[in-house]
Amino acid sequence: MKVKQKLGDAIDLLYSRGCATSEAYTRLVLECVRSKDVAQAKRLHSHMELHLFHPTNTFLHNRLLHLYAKYGRLEDARNLFDKMPKRDVLSWNAMLSAFAKSGSVEDLGEAFDQMPERDSVSFDTMIAGLSRNGCPRNALEVFVRMRRQGFEPSEYTFASLLRASSQLLDLRLGKQIHGRVVAGHMSGNVFVWNGLTNLYAKCGDINRARWLFDRLVNKDIVSWNLMISGYLINGEPRKCIDLFSEMQVSGLKPDQVSSSNVVSAYFQTGCIDEAIETFYGIKEKDKICWTTMIVNCTQNGREEDAFMLFGNMLAENVIPDSFTISSVVSSCAKLASLFHGQAIHGKAILMGVDDDLLVSSALVHMYCKCGVTSDARLVFEMMPNRNVVSWTAVIGGYAQNGLDLQALALYEQMLEENTKPDNVTLVGVLSACIHANLVEKGQKYFDSISKKHGMTPTLDHYACMICLFGRSGNIDKALDLVKSMPHEPNSLIWSTLLSVCAMKNDIKNAEMAAEHLFKLDPFNAGPYIILSNMYATYGRWKDVASIRSLMKIKNVKKFSAYSWIEIDNMVHKFVSEDRSHPETEKIYGELNILVRKVQGAGFTPNSNFVLHDIGEKEKIESICYHSEKLALVFGLIKKPQEWIPIRIMKNIRICGDCHQFMKFVSKVTGRSIILRDLNRFHHFVGGTCSCKDYW
Repeated sequence: MKVKQKLGDAIDLLYSRGCATSEAYTRLVLECVRSKDVAQAKRLHSHMELHLFHPTNTFLHNRLLHLYAKYGRLEDARNLFDKMPKRDVLSWNAMLSAFAKSGSVEDLGEAFDQMPERDSVSFDTMIAGLSRNGCPRNALEVFVRMRRQGFEPSEYTFASLLRASSQLLDLRLGKQIHGRVVAGHMSGNVFVWNGLTNLYAKCGDINRARWLFDRLVNKDIVSWNLMISGYLINGEPRKCIDLFSEMQVSGLKPDQVSSSNVVSAYFQTGCIDEAIETFYGIKEKDKICWTTMIVNCTQNGREEDAFMLFGNMLAENVIPDSFTISSVVSSCAKLASLFHGQAIHGKAILMGVDDDLLVSSALVHMYCKCGVTSDARLVFEMMPNRNVVSWTAVIGGYAQNGLDLQALALYEQMLEENTKPDNVTLVGVLSACIHANLVEKGQKYFDSISKKHGMTPTLDHYACMICLFGRSGNIDKALDLVKSMPHEPNSLIWSTLLSVCAMKNDIKNAEMAAEHLFKLDPFNAGPYIILSNMYATYGRWKDVASIRSLMKIKNVKKFSAYSWIEIDNMVHKFVSEDRSHPETEKIYGELNILVRKVQGAGFTPNSNFVLHDIGEKEKIESICYHSEKLALVFGLIKKPQEWIPIRIMKNIRICGDCHQFMKFVSKVTGRSIILRDLNRFHHFVGGTCSCKDYW
């Protein structure tokens, strides 16, 4: 600090006296370079211009150029370069470095081509700049020019070439460069050795990468980080964690990169607490650290933690990027938290990243997942650019919200704009056909996957077609499709078949599908419950008892059905006949009043949906207090304003009685109700539902 202060004082003195000698300018420029003080260098440069000082050679200007280039001051470097009366190869090399540093690849290429003469540093800077800015093939082309012009590659050349090979995932080319490294006796250089380790790790030869790593004598932090990340990208998180521990034992202190990688590794192995502990052990967390943690929380069902981390990140004045924002928006989508989603959307607008393709696509998905398709469409229409992810988000979202024909119209528009769909897009399209019962159209779209788009239908596509055939009453056609599939049917296929058999009361084929699921996924309670419910519907209580006994023997745990609703930024969760809520008495009192009100309008509780061997009175009492009904009434109590829709989430499919109840409530109260269950959204308005009652 004292050195910089003295430097500033010296330049202040210079401004008070006028023009200085060449020796004084030289001494001050070198002091600016030594202390890395770009601001004072800029002041000194301005003083030289002010007093029309012109150096007799390029030395001073070149020192300033290199300083500007090193610290990303491209415009300052460009202005100085353009005014230089004389330029040499060092001047041009400094500009190449400035362009490379700023990511100006086009300017980098133009400057290189305009150079009156080049040296090996020119080629090294060009190759490094291209490889660092995502142009690996161009970097290799420049290397060919370098060799043709007779320049010998250095260790820096090979380090850049290895980076380019890694980006291309071209192991064959990388091995050729490896051979040149050995022939040139440069294998002892740590930069080159790190490049080799990275090459083999990125290209999937993790054992060769480890062999190289173990033989590197002077390992630096980059060496360890490359090997740790290598294990991570090759799907070996446990070895990643072990190597991280080995690094600490060696006495080398982990940096943000190594810590971020091991946090991801802990998440992959299910060690969430260890990941959190490691994260909070990082003293200076940068944007990458925060984003890594937030993304992993989002991907591992810790959405609430993702919200908290995002808040902490902002509190520590770390500026998030578009990737961070899109990850937090994805958490909002998973929780169907419109409040948080709108808040993050506002933050994205303030930051100026709401038009970013990643962020806007996530916002479209989030609004669809919250049932607000109008806002999703607004974001979608305002996007300056769209890709297949954007189209897929809006098409799938519309299909899930019962806007099936609009979803298909969007798909046709997507094709007209020459955007090629992917497998996920076509799942959304087929889902729209399922909800709209468009069998022929669904078949046409399914056939187009291979015939028109050149893709192979996935198990997800086959599951959609089985559902489409089954729900339309063509169980035999669904069975034929299962038998003719080129894939071995998995649990998704059999569970889809089981669901449609249950819908159509086809016990014989349901038993067959369930038997497959008992073998493929023996601890999944779903198939047992569906088959048990089918037996209960027909009063086959001995078979019901047999299924329950089988679950007990296999230690299959039945998951709890629950609903939740967000009120004033707090989530309230309910289970059937729940009496744990602080406002239970009021909720049950209002629910009883509401039941009598809708009964007066023609609603009759359907006890057939109570699949227990109990009396009729007990069945009616049980069905009246399902979790979604409790959540609904709580929402009506807390949100009395008629224009505000009630938003409810449920972790399983809504039962037929509750579905009918919601329709009647929307009619007698005039309130809009949006319920998201396991399968889709139900928009209840004026006594109707967006799902068209397709049960």
